[in-house]
Amino acid sequence: MQISTKAIVISKLRYKDNDLIVKCYTAKYGIKSYLLKNILSSKKRNVRPAYFQLFSMIEIEADHKENRSLQYIKDVKVYFPTPSIHTHVIKSAIVLFLAEITSNIVKEEEQNMELYNFLETSIKWFETHEVYSNFHFLFLIEFTKYLGFYPGNDLKAPFFNLLEGKFQNEKTGIYCVSGQNLTFLKQLLGIKFDGNKKLQMSSDQKQEFLDMILHYYKLHLDGFKEPQSLAILNQVFH
Repeated sequence: MQISTKAIVISKLRYKDNDLIVKCYTAKYGIKSYLLKNILSSKKRNVRPAYFQLFSMIEIEADHKENRSLQYIKDVKVYFPTPSIHTHVIKSAIVLFLAEITSNIVKEEEQNMELYNFLETSIKWFETHEVYSNFHFLFLIEFTKYLGFYPGNDLKAPFFNLLEGKFQNEKTGIYCVSGQNLTFLKQLLGIKFDGNKKLQMSSDQKQEFLDMILHYYKLHLDGFKEPQSLAILNQVFH
């Protein structure tokens, strides 16, 4: 079946000498993986490796078959260029981290336009703004809306229960968060990406808060593992 769809690149893996295996989150078909044969060869002209950077937003024409795990792309073009997120050191580290998490979590091979629009809107904002140091926190918190464990909204409560995913008035166990991390969480909940410039955090505070968010993900997603790119992200922010 010949298909046409928008897609966001969330992982890529070199295969053999000149091939790539690319995983995309597509607007029409959810997760799809593609084998790009000879794309790393200088002889391949119409489909280039530059189109398949992490979080690139592309339009593809492809050949899909239900009984095949790897599909084939016939043609591709970029529908929204993202030069800054692929050339800026800090932005690139954030993209590497968020793309790895997205690739590891999202598995469904079915359309989910709400999730696609969230990814697309987030990446566009990240590409076009220069104040972004807390972007990955907002992304991860907003992402939970589409994963089914967005935090409750009782922001006056003095504790947040990571296991239950809700704020509460009493500490009921080891998963209850208070103090500095709770303050940051409350400040970030419900604000748009533009609001992240109002939140001031040191590098140590960023690392501690990120560890809390990842622990939250681990408690709610079976098989969730710490991203390998976390070490790179922490190194860049230090």
